[in-house]
Amino acid sequence: MPNQQNQPLQTTSMPIFSKMIAAFWREQFGNGEVLYHDEVFTLTINPDLRDDNRVMVLEMTNGKVVAVLTPAMADKAGLTQQAELTEATLRQKLNEAGVTLHGADYLFYFTEADKNSLMQEAVEGDLRQLTEQDHAVFSEFQASSSEQDELSFKTNLSNVR
Repeated sequence: MPNQQNQPLQTTSMPIFSKMIAAFWREQFGNGEVLYHDEVFTLTINPDLRDDNRVMVLEMTNGKVVAVLTPAMADKAGLTQQAELTEATLRQKLNEAGVTLHGADYLFYFTEADKNSLMQEAVEGDLRQLTEQDHAVFSEFQASSSEQDELSFKTNLSNVR
């Protein structure tokens, strides 16, 4: 059923995960105008995406792919309502428009039961949460990292207390 308007992101395959996780991904990929939808691929235009997340592609373990981008990025890549669209076509159009995607991030989520089990395991070595005293060392580490990783570090550093 291609081109269904406002088709919600189905998270029925995520019931074992935290509602917070499902809500996060639903907000990113499920809000906005659906440009294309079929049984394998969905493309949504979401004007509420942050600047550092103007284009996102999520490939799920079941083989389905959902993609979302801002209206400006859709215009830049010439993406409009189409009878047929694939992930490969999306990537080609983005590439032709000079839009380079970062390499894949692999996201792993644990069920609440698995998380609780992991939290009970003894941790070997010296492991602790970063504090404000770690700011200088973490900044030095950040400076030696790639530009792609720098965005992640900025987000994580703002969470150091």
